[in-house]
Amino acid sequence: MRIRVPCRDRRTLDIGRVLLYTCPMNLQSVLTEEIVSLHLKGTTKEEIINELLDILEAAGKLTDREAAFTAVMTRERKMSTGMKHGIAIPHGKSSTVSDLAACIGVSDNPVDFDSLDGEPCRIFILTISPVEKTGPHLQFLAEVSQLFKSEEKRREIIEAASARTIIRVLSE
Repeated sequence: MRIRVPCRDRRTLDIGRVLLYTCPMNLQSVLTEEIVSLHLKGTTKEEIINELLDILEAAGKLTDREAAFTAVMTRERKMSTGMKHGIAIPHGKSSTVSDLAACIGVSDNPVDFDSLDGEPCRIFILTISPVEKTGPHLQFLAEVSQLFKSEEKRREIIEAASARTIIRVLSE
């Protein structure tokens, strides 16, 4: 039996007797201008996470903001999501969303996020995904982490004057 997957760049993953077909994550379908903030004001991890959740709530992406906050902070207590190069990717799984929800924020000032490299962060990407859907969450995190290996992209995002510019940089 053949299964058609509606995407141009189909990838095949062989897990024994089963072939899984996955489409690459399209960041533009998840990150839009309405969920980008250029000037986060928070000075602590909790304040930044709250600002990012405010963005998702204003965009109508959350049904229960407090539950989303609890999910992200529970994950954060297990291990910080502060990565390297000034980037943090706070995330959690919650029934407050039916599909992957994400937003991006840039802080004018570095924020201590208990990062792996010990450096403060300025670029924050928050994701909330449904408890029962693991694939999109992991794929999104992998895609985002690949994007930020480029020092040039990180610099362009920090210096961006508009949400449109950030979306353009992320989609290149």
